[in-house]
Amino acid sequence: MSAIEFTDANFQSEVLESSVPVLVDFWAEWCGPCRAIAPVITELATEYSGKAKIGKVDVDSNPQTAMNYNVRSIPTLLFFVDGQVRDQMIGSASKREFQKKLDALVG
Repeated sequence: MSAIEFTDANFQSEVLESSVPVLVDFWAEWCGPCRAIAPVITELATEYSGKAKIGKVDVDSNPQTAMNYNVRSIPTLLFFVDGQVRDQMIGSASKREFQKKLDALVG
């Protein structure tokens, strides 16, 4: 299972209306740290399948969503529950750190 591609068009239905927690990775092709965590994001998408949605927003292609959440530096990871931002991380982090935050939201 790979990470879902969230866009300005599907953000409302895929993230804000999701019945499970959602991890959104705001990234760009030219961002080195973003590319470095990409394999971890894909692994998390597989591991949390059915428990949480894991996806990515390309800030260059979807500037509206990035602007709505005041994403000023990337990677920025936002954790949503019931359409609300419950946690966030800015910059690169270890897989374990992402898992800790997800586990707290998944329950």
